[in-house]
Amino acid sequence: MSAPYLTLTGPVEHETEVRRSRFICAVAPARSVEEAAAFIAGRRREHAGATHNCTAYVIGQRVQKGDDDGEPGGTAGTPMVQALVGRGYSDVVAVVTRYFGGVLLGAGGLVRAYGSAVTETLDRAEPVRMVPARRVRVAVAHDQAGRVENDLRASRYALEDVAYAAQVTFSVAVGEDEVAAFTDWVATLTAGRARVSVGEDVHVPA
Repeated sequence: MSAPYLTLTGPVEHETEVRRSRFICAVAPARSVEEAAAFIAGRRREHAGATHNCTAYVIGQRVQKGDDDGEPGGTAGTPMVQALVGRGYSDVVAVVTRYFGGVLLGAGGLVRAYGSAVTETLDRAEPVRMVPARRVRVAVAHDQAGRVENDLRASRYALEDVAYAAQVTFSVAVGEDEVAAFTDWVATLTAGRARVSVGEDVHVPA
């Protein structure tokens, strides 16, 4: 069973200084590796003159990646990933931009500086708690679709997609502990005419 996690609704930026080096951290939501890569590319363009633009992202339950961008191996990307995971975040990307201040920090100092840059930025964020859910598909005849769509949009359930074919199929994210109640609600709403199928694991805001 998948676990709850925290994510962000938008980017957050915070700057710290360690022995005259500037560390500018930006964290942002990223639901895919492609979204993370796009955010990283944008930050690197914005700070093209920086000494380093080190990065980390955590996507889903399994994807974790850090990049030291020229800092000694394991002193930047890894502590950044650990900071994200340690705070319970996923579907998020972090970029720490360093402008060197002339004083070497050593490996331990770099690990602390990059990890702290991320945690201090997360301290300023407003996290969203995501909880396990299932994607449920509801197929109905066209003569019922309008009412079903209106009631779904007015409900607490997250309507994700509507597909029109021989029938109209609604994709809805439903909390794991609400699937049975949702199925009963749809049956009542459609007088038992809907076809309901429970699909893959997803997460929805708590």
